[in-house]
Amino acid sequence: MGQAAPKTSVPDYLAAEREGDTKHEYFDGVVVAMAGASPRHNQVTSNLMRQLSELLDAGPCRVFGSDQRVHVETTRSYVYPDVSVGCGQLDFTDERPASLRNPTVLVEVLSPTTEDHDRGAKLAHYRRMASVREVLLLQSNEVRAEVYRRQSDGTWLIVDILAGDVALESLDVRLALAACYAKTDGLPPDPARQTDP
Repeated sequence: MGQAAPKTSVPDYLAAEREGDTKHEYFDGVVVAMAGASPRHNQVTSNLMRQLSELLDAGPCRVFGSDQRVHVETTRSYVYPDVSVGCGQLDFTDERPASLRNPTVLVEVLSPTTEDHDRGAKLAHYRRMASVREVLLLQSNEVRAEVYRRQSDGTWLIVDILAGDVALESLDVRLALAACYAKTDGLPPDPARQTDP
């Protein structure tokens, strides 16, 4: 019977991230390499960041791209969301580079190859962060958004959006869903998930 691989310590993970060329996420000792994104995924992410930056320009919130690492203290995890929004007094770790500890909104652009992980385990980590008010999931290959919104009693409401605006109530903004998918025509779709024969 095979033995399980030993878990990686947080200091070892952070040291490898500082010295390496590839980003990795960390889930309580388990290190997962990040794959590169498709042109369509990158365009959707860029469109979303542009909208959020314009809508939040005059306020107390800041928009961060996919290189901003987030530390989920409650689950001993480090993740790289596609987009993070932090409002007010931001709390960063003293690691190099610093990890954000108190985002308000987190966004993932879903690809067929990453959707199960992003919608499952990763979303569960995000929902454990007390500061997170909303999580936005955008499909890469179709015009569709889902907003997971924390309610005052601690439960989560899921809103599925196929057209119109996407309301992010915690930021007091409305995103034009169609604008998130601008200039994606003609870009190759994200590859379908491989299935076992």
